[in-house]
Amino acid sequence: MGAILSSLFGGGSTADDSSSSEPSLVLKFHSSARWQLHFNASKETSKLLVIDFSASWCGPCKFMEPVFNDMAARFTDVDFVKIDVDELSDVSQEFGVQAMPTFVLVKKGKEVDRVVGAKKDELERKVQKHRSQSS
Repeated sequence: MGAILSSLFGGGSTADDSSSSEPSLVLKFHSSARWQLHFNASKETSKLLVIDFSASWCGPCKFMEPVFNDMAARFTDVDFVKIDVDELSDVSQEFGVQAMPTFVLVKKGKEVDRVVGAKKDELERKVQKHRSQSS
């Protein structure tokens, strides 16, 4: 029972990027309940939230991972979150994700933009645009 509660409420946002020795600033969610708590809290702020919907088997997702981690390190005024579509399929369905990687940009709980595919320049442009806009 303790392990179940721990997986629901503890350690939901881990930086367990095994491909790098540097700690990642990207929050990774492994529980829908933890994600929902974080998402609800993000609705109370005007801070930009960028969600990376990806899968462990997806080649373009692996290509974008260091790019996404780099953006998280550079844009510290933005929340960067990673969600594995196989692990949290309910969350990816909620956001209408149909291809990977999909990056959804959210402010105050509402989608403000989206990038589908490994388009690092487009993603960076949209992050820059929306992080500087006040809603």
